[in-house]
Amino acid sequence: MTTATKPFAAVFPGQGSQSVGMMNSFEHTAVVRECFAEASEALGQDLWQLVAEGPTEALASTVNTQPVMLTAGVAVWRAWLAAGGAKPAVVAGHSLGEYAALVAAGVLNFADAVKLVRFRAQAMQEAVPAGEGGMAAILNLSPEDVVAACAEAAQGQIVSPANLNSPVQIVIAGHAAAVQRAMEACKARGAKRAVPLPVSAPFHCALMQPAADRLAEKLASVSFAAPQIPVLNNVDVKVETSAEAIRTALVRQAFSPVRWIEIVQAMVAQPLDTVIEFGPGKVLAGLVKRIAPEVTAEAVVDSDSLTRVLALA
Repeated sequence: MTTATKPFAAVFPGQGSQSVGMMNSFEHTAVVRECFAEASEALGQDLWQLVAEGPTEALASTVNTQPVMLTAGVAVWRAWLAAGGAKPAVVAGHSLGEYAALVAAGVLNFADAVKLVRFRAQAMQEAVPAGEGGMAAILNLSPEDVVAACAEAAQGQIVSPANLNSPVQIVIAGHAAAVQRAMEACKARGAKRAVPLPVSAPFHCALMQPAADRLAEKLASVSFAAPQIPVLNNVDVKVETSAEAIRTALVRQAFSPVRWIEIVQAMVAQPLDTVIEFGPGKVLAGLVKRIAPEVTAEAVVDSDSLTRVLALA
């Protein structure tokens, strides 16, 4: 891999990769601490302390997870640039991670983005009463079979694919009872496993329409700049350049599936041979390897991996 001369893609994770202590190796990295300080000031909450000390329950609360993961992704990205890392040919983020991608591309001001994702988290949390929605991961079943199982299981309720993560991992979301029926229908069709997910709301399905409506109003008041780096969006797997098109895509993203398989395929078609994940965890790097095994997938998750990936340049 030669990040300085060969084109690469940068990707940013969403919810689920957070953990207490995940930024500890960057404790003395000035650009990272400054990023967390900027986010903390924007929200009036000490995000560094939350990430460093927890408690886990507070970190896992959607209204905290979304701004924390955005901040962590942007902080690691800034550490990469400060250390001399090259800029990518294209960026993308998984769900919430799309907001980090938009910050990296210069579309969104970071402080605005932090406040925006907290609002998004609150709107999503409030869209469906606790216990009424659910999500589940379906393993080793084709997207077509998952769609068919969901259609069979709906029975007047909502259940549909929410995250098309890899050819062997698809997450579904909807009414709790319908998700349960769809899990059984998927297993009947040959799914290896159907695993309920510990989430606080059924993200990326039609039940999020009330949240999307609120988000649309909020986004109308936020300033968007022209992208300095192409951003592949979740909802259409397209690169948009106008502020209005980017806003609209973010609104629809709230209640539409994350098309991650197609996003990775579109990146590889650029063409490029390396995808680097910025932020805690290595979830996206793992998915990239499943979707496009011919591509080098790296993850910059801490100070050691930052040094290692930079050295490959």
